[in-house]
Amino acid sequence: MKTIKKLLPIAAAVILWSCGSPNSNDSTARADSANAATIDSATTDTAAASVSKEDAKFAVDAASGGMAEVQLGELAQNKGTDPRVKEFGKLMVTDHTRANDELKMLAATKNITLPPAPDNDKQKAAADLSSKSGSDFDKAYIKQMVEDHRKTIDLFEDAQKNAKDADIKAFAVKTLPVLRTHLQHIQSLDKAK
Repeated sequence: MKTIKKLLPIAAAVILWSCGSPNSNDSTARADSANAATIDSATTDTAAASVSKEDAKFAVDAASGGMAEVQLGELAQNKGTDPRVKEFGKLMVTDHTRANDELKMLAATKNITLPPAPDNDKQKAAADLSSKSGSDFDKAYIKQMVEDHRKTIDLFEDAQKNAKDADIKAFAVKTLPVLRTHLQHIQSLDKAK
């Protein structure tokens, strides 16, 4: 009992420190850490050992981005004033939900931990966008989609070239044309505004 009483303040300090950690609320940081630990400790488990840290990081980043696109697509359907923005939001929900589901199945077979929510930066961008209304919302959403799709295409092109796992690479190759179509579509809306 005395040992427990001695360890209690140390445990409390560790808990408080972890709550104050800058990444403690970032689901992608937690997923990255879990994947690194799994990969580092996977000496006999061939499923976990077959995925590199870079491939796991790609999956985490792709999942975070995909969830953000769904979240922002739902927001566009609800807050958009331009029917084309609402329609693009619907497309984002449909296409990114499909890709997210495929990525979840792939991650499960590769023993990759995916985040349960978009990363903090994407959540902040969604909150900022949510505060806008009317044509200001439409313009900000279009701008956000152009930026997000450019970054996502870069991420997927890198995976297409450098992924070590054949299934991860195939997912990137399969998804890239859809992302490029999204970028062309949203850029055409941007020019029309």
